[in-house]
Amino acid sequence: MHIVIVGCGRVGSGLAVDLLKNGHSVTIIDKASTSFRRLPEGFTGEKVVGFGFDIDDLKRAGAERAFALAAVTSGDNSNILTARIARENFNIKNVVARIYDPRRAEIYQRLGIPTVATVSWTIDQVHRRLFPDTFTDEWTDATGSVRLIERMIDAKLSGVGLKDFEIPGVSKIVMVMRGKESIIPSEEMIGQEGDVLYVAVKKSGLESFMNLFGENELSETGN
Repeated sequence: MHIVIVGCGRVGSGLAVDLLKNGHSVTIIDKASTSFRRLPEGFTGEKVVGFGFDIDDLKRAGAERAFALAAVTSGDNSNILTARIARENFNIKNVVARIYDPRRAEIYQRLGIPTVATVSWTIDQVHRRLFPDTFTDEWTDATGSVRLIERMIDAKLSGVGLKDFEIPGVSKIVMVMRGKESIIPSEEMIGQEGDVLYVAVKKSGLESFMNLFGENELSETGN
């Protein structure tokens, strides 16, 4: 599949190399030709000097046949504009914009433009290491009505059946990380200390879900 990457910084160049290794065709756009120095020798993708929000530059990068586009420059406005043009002018369904301002990222997410908020992600990762036994968000849908929550099983909850953490119509465990293994849980699976649960939870049922763990408050990270 053909992927267009806008921005040849550390993220863009690393993403380009990774996608090529996975068999995709890649074109990377950057306004400065010197940025392409970050790409390794023998890079087999295409390079375009230009702007992601310029329709002609996007055409040169193969946007008309692209399966996906990632806008990962250092500018929030440029990335959002690029993502919108990719969607509206080239009908690229799979787009993502890198956003530094978490407040703006949330707004665009709700408008249907997938974003990666660098600051929010970093805060979230630090929080997880500081408080491994609290609830943290992995993902929230564009409407804000469903959240994917991560929760580690501690010693006091070890031995409890995982189905006891599910509420019909409110919460559903979608995956369990046990050591290095990712598991789709069965009805009979028993929780072990150190298991990390990934649970889809309706926002309207957060309090009921929280009570299953005996918690008095929910840590909301990244919102």
